[in-house]
Amino acid sequence: MPMGHTATPQDTAGGLTATEHRLANGLRVVLSEDRLTPVAAVCLWYDVGSRHEVRGRTGLAHLFEHLMFQGSQQVKGNGHFELVQAAGGSLNGTTSFERTNYFETMPAHQLELALWLEADRMGTLLTALDEESMENQRDVVKNERRQRYDNVPYGTAFEKLTSMVFPDGHPYHHTPIGSMADLDAASLDDAREFFRTYYAPNNAVLSVVGDIDQERTLEWVEKYFGSIPSHEAKRPPRDGTLPEIIGEELRELVREEVPSRALMAAYRLPQDGTREADAADLALTALGGGESSRLHNRLVRRDRTAVTAGFGLLRLAGAPSMGWLDVKTSGDAEIADIERAVDEELARFAEEGPTPEEMERAQAQLEREWLDRLATVGGRADELCKYAVLFGDPQLALTAVDRILEVTPEEVQAVAAARLRQDNRAVLVYEPLEAKEADDLQDSLPEAPPGVAGEDTEAPGAAAPVAGDEAEGADK
Repeated sequence: MPMGHTATPQDTAGGLTATEHRLANGLRVVLSEDRLTPVAAVCLWYDVGSRHEVRGRTGLAHLFEHLMFQGSQQVKGNGHFELVQAAGGSLNGTTSFERTNYFETMPAHQLELALWLEADRMGTLLTALDEESMENQRDVVKNERRQRYDNVPYGTAFEKLTSMVFPDGHPYHHTPIGSMADLDAASLDDAREFFRTYYAPNNAVLSVVGDIDQERTLEWVEKYFGSIPSHEAKRPPRDGTLPEIIGEELRELVREEVPSRALMAAYRLPQDGTREADAADLALTALGGGESSRLHNRLVRRDRTAVTAGFGLLRLAGAPSMGWLDVKTSGDAEIADIERAVDEELARFAEEGPTPEEMERAQAQLEREWLDRLATVGGRADELCKYAVLFGDPQLALTAVDRILEVTPEEVQAVAAARLRQDNRAVLVYEPLEAKEADDLQDSLPEAPPGVAGEDTEAPGAAAPVAGDEAEGADK
């Protein structure tokens, strides 16, 4: 077979192994044998996400993820789902800032089917892509945006904070869901060009994990993927570099129909793949990762001003990562009091660092999460693809926890002091509309004529308060 050499050694911690191979057309193949259960996972990462999109065509990467399930040359319509599920497997796909992935978990004896399905749509999707499937999936994605962003409480918070942390023109300024206007503007020609540019074997990593025979699996991969031509016209993503500190606090008040007040904030933190990012992850875990964290103990248990208080890290490899703070208030608690308490805890953490108990608990929590990801064949396949695409070496997936455990308390304290500052965050304050909207509505209604008070006092549409212009206008 016209394969390259095995590029990486097999000896790794915990008994997990992985080998990497490369087809002549550039497709990277990562295999990890695991005979524990008779299942196999196939994961395919394409090095394309929303950071590759251009102004006016946001959401195209996510839209195309949906189009990949609309049929190919030999698999019509919904056939990909039907064939996998009929064989006892499961499947899906997702899109992020930095990649698009597709995955199946199959009974081991059905592995060849999953490989054939992925190869058929990589090689022949354009033969089936037409206006009907484009319009169908455009409507699906727009409805997904309504259900997950526009029409749910706090739904646009992530989108708003992202656009504040990453300035206009930055490749991460917009989220993968895209805007309604850009989804409407995307044409069939845009989709076809997107496929030609990014859905090539030399822009992908295929991992297969589970109860597999490696030699036979490589034969199948060569058989189904080997004839797909490479494509060299990919445009690299725009530079995501930014200053470490935003330089000022960015703040927006959002008046919407939400169940309670909320304080949300995003901090600019070190890029994934660095020791500083691991230290930041430990800091946020100690501060807001679960019911034993500092912020939960302070706000939920002691002060009783919040019902939830979480702090987590969105790791990004091509731009600064984002630290995400999310606090929902309890009762009539004031945001100013909560924000003051948050700042007190962050300042104390920056000055003193984590206690030995906090450090041990945070490392154990992140170790458990790592073990959970690698415990299933699907999770391990995804991690191998991630480290191959974003960091060039799938073996890093198998040793990630070692780097977490090597971080010192001093490093955790240092990253907290340097980054968890007021001049390095974007803040959203949510205020419910109900009381204010009801008062405004009542003031605007004409007085009822004598003798008929209360019979017709509700104006048409008044039962559904409308969010203020400032909440919607930021995204127009």
